[in-house]
Amino acid sequence: MQRSARSRADQKFAKSVHQNSDAAKEREKADRAVREKTTRLRALRLAKEATDREEADAKKLAKAARAARPKGEKGATKSSAAKSGA
Repeated sequence: MQRSARSRADQKFAKSVHQNSDAAKEREKADRAVREKTTRLRALRLAKEATDREEADAKKLAKAARAARPKGEKGATKSSAAKSGA
């Protein structure tokens, strides 16, 4: 029993459609993984940048506080507080 050319062509077409849909699903899965990884890395980068910005701001404030203090004055330390009798 031989199949007709049309039947063989239909089977080949159905097989190729099935393979293409499997390939498309695999591509979509890979694309989704890349998007999720990119999103995660972006969040980490933004968090690091925010932390770095806060540290830089804290350093600037500390430097400004040191600069605003009169030259002869030092910060109160335990040893200077003990010497003064406090």
